[in-house]
Amino acid sequence: MVNKSLILTVDDKPQNLQFLGKLLSNNGYEVAMAQSGVQALKFVRTEFPDLILLDVMMPEMDGYEVCEELKAGLPARHIPVIFLTAKSDAQDIIKGFEAGGVDYVTKPFHSAELLARIKTHIELKTLRSLLPICSHCKKIRDDKGFWNDVDRYFETHAPLTLTHGTCPACMDKLYKGHDWYKKRTQPASGEEGTL
Repeated sequence: MVNKSLILTVDDKPQNLQFLGKLLSNNGYEVAMAQSGVQALKFVRTEFPDLILLDVMMPEMDGYEVCEELKAGLPARHIPVIFLTAKSDAQDIIKGFEAGGVDYVTKPFHSAELLARIKTHIELKTLRSLLPICSHCKKIRDDKGFWNDVDRYFETHAPLTLTHGTCPACMDKLYKGHDWYKKRTQPASGEEGTL
């Protein structure tokens, strides 16, 4: 069974949410809805949609502010945001891209065009999340085509520090012929053998 892509639609008008929900679900997507920016941000704290359709003009918090907050938070910043709005001035469109949007669709829109853009951005997100790794030596190819050790790759591409250890299966493979290891793994009288 193929997992359906989850799209979060955010609009303060229930009729817009209803229309988008029907369009998306009829085209094979799973749909979540939020009627405000606050609801949308709350949703992405627990779920990670594959894409967000975001209206700009909403009370309390407009779409630009929502997008900026999403992009500022590490776990949700990778989620592509398509602005779907009636605001069509060039300055509004530029503001949408500056806020972190990947696309900007003005209302009224053609359903086929919106669906094509959604499909494209979900495919791009999937391709960006692929990590080429050698099936033999486990080195990772970076975006410049160079092959790096796993720890070096992650130290330069992610805000983390790796620690190293050896799992029990590798310990057995590496050291099972050594007397010191055999002594460590042999049970004392009445005990089970553990490391």
